[in-house]
Amino acid sequence: MNDQTSQLHDIAGQADEGQLRGLILDLVGEYARRHHATPAFIPGASPVPVSGKVYGASDMQSLVDSALDFWLTTGRFNASFEERLAARIGIRHVLTTNSGSSANLLALSSLTSHYLRDEALKPGDEVITVAAGFPTTVNPILQYGLIPVFVDVDIPTYNIKSEMIEAAVTPKTRAIMLAHALGNPFDLAEVMRVAKKYNLWVVEDCCDALGATYDGRNVGTFGDIGTLSFYPAHHITMGEGGAVFTAKPMLKRVIESMRDWGRDCWCQPGMDNTCGKRFCRKLGDLPMGYDHKYTYSHCGYNLKITDMQAAVGLAQLDRLDGFIAARQRNFDTLTEMLKPLEDIFILPQPTPGS
Repeated sequence: MNDQTSQLHDIAGQADEGQLRGLILDLVGEYARRHHATPAFIPGASPVPVSGKVYGASDMQSLVDSALDFWLTTGRFNASFEERLAARIGIRHVLTTNSGSSANLLALSSLTSHYLRDEALKPGDEVITVAAGFPTTVNPILQYGLIPVFVDVDIPTYNIKSEMIEAAVTPKTRAIMLAHALGNPFDLAEVMRVAKKYNLWVVEDCCDALGATYDGRNVGTFGDIGTLSFYPAHHITMGEGGAVFTAKPMLKRVIESMRDWGRDCWCQPGMDNTCGKRFCRKLGDLPMGYDHKYTYSHCGYNLKITDMQAAVGLAQLDRLDGFIAARQRNFDTLTEMLKPLEDIFILPQPTPGS
């Protein structure tokens, strides 16, 4: 043991629990600043990755802070993350999940719930989606026996051709599920007009579009459900992770049930009988007083995140504005540099109103 390590042991031995935790986090921050510092950029020499995680001392400190709790499942950091993300988006309910793909699965699955009665999607119903996109926007449609109706994309926005949406509606059409391509919002005015006219559900896949707006309003808040991904390529990351959000209490209840094994109870882990009616319900053909905490009303999964992931997400949220600004600068710089090659490349353009 060298003198420096011995000195740290002496300090730690005299510290109370709070002081010791603070010392650990200070040391983690110092380690991150020394060993995870971003190397200086050398034009013409430094590689420029297409995407990847951007992190620093605060992210590592938050991660270690949660690890010191050793609460390995979803807990207090996740509760804080969901609350802050909801406030950031401007939506009532946010539920984290283990990936953006799982978020899309939960969003579409929730629309098949028996709780929705006649409004629930059923096998054979049609869902309008885009012909060029990520597969997990489409996969849940197929998994539930629904029929994807593919509509072509517009160039140079790379989103669905808005003038073709209404033409794709048939008597079997029940929903529209689209992604905001590469962070560029699709024509929400037209999508929502068609949805309202034909009484269609709308799922906005916002996995590339956290912070994007349309007509001054955050994407994901126009339709019935929005989804996000926190994979390293996206605006903020927690490694693997995603979120589903909605303004509708009934959809929130169904999504939460399907995310949490299909259970009907909404008590948080470690809590019991918050409704005061745990043993006072008649649940289908079950005996009166059957324990509601152990009643399952949907075919669900376990798609929750860990508290350590949520802790990283919390730190990343603090940096979201800077990440968005950097992406906008990069877009402007690359567009300007590629303008001399417009005879070769069709350069992307933002959707009007976005």
